[in-house]
Amino acid sequence: MTTPPGPQGRIDALEAALGPLDDPANPLGAAALLAADAAGEPVSGAERVLDVFGLNAEFVPAELGGRLWRMDVLGRLLRPLFRRDASLGFGYGLSCFFAAVPVWTAGSAAQRRFVARLLLGGDRVAVARHEVAHGNDFVRDELTARPAAGGLSVSGSKTAIANAARSRGLVVFARTAATQSGGRSHSVLLLDRAALPADRITDTGRHSTTGMRGAEFGGLAFTDCTVPDDAVLGRVGDGYELSLRSSLLIRGLIPSIVLAGVDTALRTVAAFATRRRADGRSSLDVRHVRDVLTGAFLDLLLIDCLALVATRALHLLPHQMSVYAASAAYLAPRLAAETMDEMAAVLGEESFAVSGTYGMFQKQLRDLPVTSLGHAGSAGRQVSILPQLPHFARYAWFAEREAPAALFRPHEDLPPLDLPRLSLLSGSDPLAATLVACTEWLESADLTVPGREDWPLLRALARAFTGELRELAKAFGEIEPGDRATLASPHNFALADRYTLVVAAAACLGTWRAQTGAPSDAFLANPAWASAVLHRLARRLGLPMPDLPQDRAGGGSPVAACEQRVLAEALDRLHGRRSYDLYGSALA
Repeated sequence: MTTPPGPQGRIDALEAALGPLDDPANPLGAAALLAADAAGEPVSGAERVLDVFGLNAEFVPAELGGRLWRMDVLGRLLRPLFRRDASLGFGYGLSCFFAAVPVWTAGSAAQRRFVARLLLGGDRVAVARHEVAHGNDFVRDELTARPAAGGLSVSGSKTAIANAARSRGLVVFARTAATQSGGRSHSVLLLDRAALPADRITDTGRHSTTGMRGAEFGGLAFTDCTVPDDAVLGRVGDGYELSLRSSLLIRGLIPSIVLAGVDTALRTVAAFATRRRADGRSSLDVRHVRDVLTGAFLDLLLIDCLALVATRALHLLPHQMSVYAASAAYLAPRLAAETMDEMAAVLGEESFAVSGTYGMFQKQLRDLPVTSLGHAGSAGRQVSILPQLPHFARYAWFAEREAPAALFRPHEDLPPLDLPRLSLLSGSDPLAATLVACTEWLESADLTVPGREDWPLLRALARAFTGELRELAKAFGEIEPGDRATLASPHNFALADRYTLVVAAAACLGTWRAQTGAPSDAFLANPAWASAVLHRLARRLGLPMPDLPQDRAGGGSPVAACEQRVLAEALDRLHGRRSYDLYGSALA
């Protein structure tokens, strides 16, 4: 198969190669996926399809012979996989990307060429990072690397490493300092397993998991295994910083991963809700069911706005993007989990089905906590956001220019990814400035222009979120930057949660406004979806709801009218086989 060079062509080609999910004759369809999941094995033939497609090339930077140029495109390319099977998406390639990111970030030219050669040749790279006994706290792991004749001697063990037994390349986080504390205590090593003494590294066996049952998670044990000094990525002691820097790329992909799984779940529940019973009625006749479907679609649009901002900011706002990546990785899994719970109630007893028409819902429900990297902990992402907010309150909010328009234009090209420019802390918050700018733009807009009948609702909601930003500025403006003791209070963690919802509202407003000038999508250019998303977010925050007149055409409230249009779009995409995201891509 010849892979088309353009982003959309590659996405469409991968979708076509995997085939229709609901076709019983498709060897990669739902029936085969569910059977493989029940057996705890990869679906037969799937990896061969991805080999032919050359998926690993998507994880290798273009300058090294791969196809990785835009992080937003990589996020979209993952969706056809994760809509079907998280085990395949993560186990085949995404775990390789996670392992390769530290190499792309800090590796020497030779190290980068080695990993690129492995991936482009069809081999795998595994990362020994997260230790089950300690959650995501890799600085308490059980691998050590001590100076020895000829290099470093590695000892210890790791469990639950994706593709541990079948990866030639190993990226290992190991303690290189004798002390138990300090930011320079750990280093990262890049190892070629083919060059290691076979009697010094042992596979400790596969571990079963509740979610992603088909992925191979195994353990490795090192016993006085000598590796060369040039195995170190960056410098000795860079492990903690390198982990944080790598997370900037990884976090931006999490919204796309969870979105894809919920897309399939929503499609499953929508098909259930629209089936006609003998009396001609359906579950869709129940208002609560309609509200759940509408809310799920709105959450997916919101998650995709977060995905768009978090990935494109890597290219456009390298010094400001860290807070957006953390916000997206924190909020997207929470929204996904909540909407899955709501949909499970609609599906009823069918939500427990492990095979048949509705079996994919239960599979996605099990896989979601793993695919969202839930073990990494939402609190960890909040911790990376919180220290930046006092600085924003004092020096950034209501005092700086908004984000570039290209941040919100999904089909516009991007400058190359420049990893050394990525900053762990944001110096400013242009996305918050976009919220303020959109509010001012809506305030000054002529609402008598035909086609702007829904703008008063959106304007009122934007005003409410700008008011919430002012309240956050007051609260965090009273905290001295660097006062970690004050920041660590439960109250301020709750305020950080509110900030992520304000960021989400800004991302949606910016995405909608970018479509109004020269709309390429009539649905996205219509303010109905943005109004409905902001209304849903405002209810989460407990913001005052706008008091607006009844909709002149239908007699209902403006919010209800917007939600009706969103539901109509959701049902149209169900029957038209299009994805539940900003792109409405054709499905096989």
